[in-house]
Amino acid sequence: MPSDIWLDKRGRIDDPAVAPLNTLVRAWRSADATNVMIPWFDPDDGGVHARLLILMESPAPRTVSAAGSGFCSQDNPDRSNRLLANLLQKNGILRKDCVKWNMVPWPLRDEAGRPRPPRRPDLELAAPRLRDVLTLTAGIDVVLTLGSAALSGFMLAVTAEPPTRLFRVLAAPHPSQRNAASGARSLHRIEIALGAIATHLHAQ
Repeated sequence: MPSDIWLDKRGRIDDPAVAPLNTLVRAWRSADATNVMIPWFDPDDGGVHARLLILMESPAPRTVSAAGSGFCSQDNPDRSNRLLANLLQKNGILRKDCVKWNMVPWPLRDEAGRPRPPRRPDLELAAPRLRDVLTLTAGIDVVLTLGSAALSGFMLAVTAEPPTRLFRVLAAPHPSQRNAASGARSLHRIEIALGAIATHLHAQ
């Protein structure tokens, strides 16, 4: 995606729909060094007005690199986000009805500096951040978790203390290149989940 698209998004991080969420991001970034790499919420999503939370595992390190977008966005130029964006469009799910986020909102690396999946301590550390997001997105009715860590982390976050609301939750594989290439079943599960979500959202 052309760099001017990201410049435009950066100029809109305080648009009303995402300003409360990006205020959270600012607070998290200033809290400690771990949180400096948290990307922004995308102003082209529904933000606090969203009805669907698309929860992935953690941002790709390149997203928050100097050359990266700096956004948790389905516009990021990687295969997972292209696939997700295409499936949302195919099922008629509007961006204004979605907010995309990561269970662990900062990138994770192993001892060799390579990207790694979230571990239990990561999920426990990130759970309060997700609860902050859910507090601001009172219209969220459906949660789609993509990847086992996203599902585990979401359940950890919402059951760590007495919940104030209940959610419809669907779980599907992460739309990574590995999953999509490993067989049609993973892609089919994502399509089935989005189809069911679309039916629900359109009926409201």
